[in-house]
Amino acid sequence: MASAAEQLAANLNFGVLAKATDLKKRIWFTIAALAVYRLGTYIPMPGVNPQVMADMFRQTGGGILGMFDMLAGGALSRMTIFALNIMPYISASIIMQLMATVVPSLEAVKKEGEMGRKKINQYTRYLTVAIAAFQAYGIAAGLLGMSGSHGAAVFMDNQLLFRFTTVITLVGGTLFLMWLGEQITARGIGQGTSLIIMAGIVARLPAAFAQTLELGRTGALPVILILGLVVGSVVVVGVIVYFERAQRRIVVQYPKRQVGNKMFGGEASHMPLKLNTSGVIPPIFASSILLMPVTVAQFAASGGPGWLTTFTSIMGRGQPLYLIVYSLLIIFFAFFYTAVVFNPTETADNLKKYGGFIPGIRPGKNTADYLDYVLTRLTVVGAAYLTVLCILPELLIAKWSLPFYFGGTSLLIVVTVTMDTVAQIQSHLLAHQYEGLIKRSRLRGRRG
Repeated sequence: MASAAEQLAANLNFGVLAKATDLKKRIWFTIAALAVYRLGTYIPMPGVNPQVMADMFRQTGGGILGMFDMLAGGALSRMTIFALNIMPYISASIIMQLMATVVPSLEAVKKEGEMGRKKINQYTRYLTVAIAAFQAYGIAAGLLGMSGSHGAAVFMDNQLLFRFTTVITLVGGTLFLMWLGEQITARGIGQGTSLIIMAGIVARLPAAFAQTLELGRTGALPVILILGLVVGSVVVVGVIVYFERAQRRIVVQYPKRQVGNKMFGGEASHMPLKLNTSGVIPPIFASSILLMPVTVAQFAASGGPGWLTTFTSIMGRGQPLYLIVYSLLIIFFAFFYTAVVFNPTETADNLKKYGGFIPGIRPGKNTADYLDYVLTRLTVVGAAYLTVLCILPELLIAKWSLPFYFGGTSLLIVVTVTMDTVAQIQSHLLAHQYEGLIKRSRLRGRRG
């Protein structure tokens, strides 16, 4: 993260930023949108007693609920209008991407280009409403059976009105965040959905650090463990930066061709294949899949059947079954999302179309098989890196009751999103410099 910022400062003059009007507008729009999101995480949901809710969450807010609250930026523990955050939209995106690979009709729609992408996005929005409504109703049903430490009820109004307002409010909050994320992507800097999740994590980091220091002051945590946590976090950030920048460069050769009396082509270039092509998507997708059923079950377990209570206990944070399922989901989505974003056959066809070839590999099917061979082995290493990064901190968190914000998933999201955002800012600044050079060359041409 630091090296990316240093590289940006070294390669580009920040005086250019003052002249890049469009970039400044995008940055201010992104800041304003994230400020609106953070403000919404403090607006309480109608009919909920916030004090009783906070008291109840302190008693039962560990485990999977704590992780959900981390991704929601604290909105769940305060039971605000953004309590569901943007997770239903992520879950809907996962389901639609899976269906687009197994349902022929959806696969055909996906191949229709821009129009197909718009249709898939519209279907994703509809599915988001259904998932958010299901989760919101489960939360409302769970809250009806909960009470604080002194027996005070969490809700204030009658049950029917409370269920209705809870579903409408939480679904509306999720749809607003979905729209806000799309606006950030289109009119701001960075990927909107990832920035919203990162903003919630970063906003809670100071409180998490203060909580850790308080645990050390009271003797609940050894001082040496706190120092190890700080050093370990720095090391993990360095490891994330290293692995996210790691890539395998495949040499691509283009043949020479003669046009008139001149020879063109013959140069060699590189095709970079990232070690972790899927980026931060697998941990987010895996967390979303785990959170969707378990959160509703944990809220409803207080007044539900015994098997529901058993399910929430064995799927608690740090439990063996939870760690196994979480690891398998990360590995699955690492391979799945890599297959979505990189198609070896299509890449091989494009190389053949433009006359490019990999030295020693025949064009066409052999090139596609070679790319698939290399990408599969890279993804094995990338999936292993993601699994270790996310699982080891889970064990420490479960053993020492550390804040979830120091986990591998949260650090991975923060560092990766920061690197992507800095890269986009660098691209905009470079584009602005090129535009300035073109304008100056045109002016000189007119004067000449």
